[in-house]
Amino acid sequence: MARSGGSDEWKSITDMMAGLMMVFMLIAIGFMWQTEEEKDAISQIAVAYDRSKTKLNEALVDEFKNDLPRWGAEILADNTVRFKEPEILFAVNSASIKDGFQDILRDFFPRYVEILSREEFREDVAEIRIEGHTSSDWGGASTREEAYIKNARLSQDRSFSVLDYVFSMSSKENVERDWLVAVLRANGLSFANPVLNADGSEDNERSRRVEFRVLTKTEDKIYRILQQSRSDA
Repeated sequence: MARSGGSDEWKSITDMMAGLMMVFMLIAIGFMWQTEEEKDAISQIAVAYDRSKTKLNEALVDEFKNDLPRWGAEILADNTVRFKEPEILFAVNSASIKDGFQDILRDFFPRYVEILSREEFREDVAEIRIEGHTSSDWGGASTREEAYIKNARLSQDRSFSVLDYVFSMSSKENVERDWLVAVLRANGLSFANPVLNADGSEDNERSRRVEFRVLTKTEDKIYRILQQSRSDA
C-alpha cells in the first residue's frame, strides 16, 4: 500500500508539472503571437512611410529641380531642403534676412507648403522645422563652449527671422495659417550638425545654412502600437 501511495503521489506531481508546462507554453505562444502582431503592424507602417517619403521626394524634386541651382539649394534624401549659400542668406553675425533670400523665400515657401498640405502627405506631417545652422567659428570666443552658446543664439535668431518672414508672407499667399501654426517650428542648432569634408574635417562655409525639414508621425504611430499592446497584455 505504501508503494501504491507513492506511485499515486508521483503521478499527481507529474500531472501538475505537465499542467504547468502547458500553461507556460500557452503564455509563450500568446507572447510570441503578440510580438509578431506588433512586428507586422510596425512593418506595415515602415513600408507605408518609405513609400510616402519616396513620393514626397519625387514631388519636391519635380517642383524645384529648375530652381535649386540659382537658389544655392539642394534636396536631401530625407526630403530636407537645404539652402547652403551663406552669402545669400544673412550678413555675417546678423539675423537680418538678405533681400536675395527674401526673394527666394517668396518663391519657395508657398509652393513648398502647397506640396506638404496635399491630402497624400498632410496627415503624416508632425512638424515642419526651419533649422538654422552655423559653423564652429566665432571670433573672440575664448572657449568652444562660449562659441557654441553664441552660435546657438545666432542660429535661433536666424531661424526665427525666417519663421517670422514666411508667416508674414503667408497671409498674402493665402496658405492655411492654422495648419502652419500647428506644425511650423523654428530651431537654432548652432554647430551641432556641421557639414563635413571628405576627410572628416568641418566645412565651415557649407555648415552655415538654413534647412526646411519635415518630421512625420511614423514614430508616434509605432509608439502607440506598443503602448496599446502593453496595456492589452
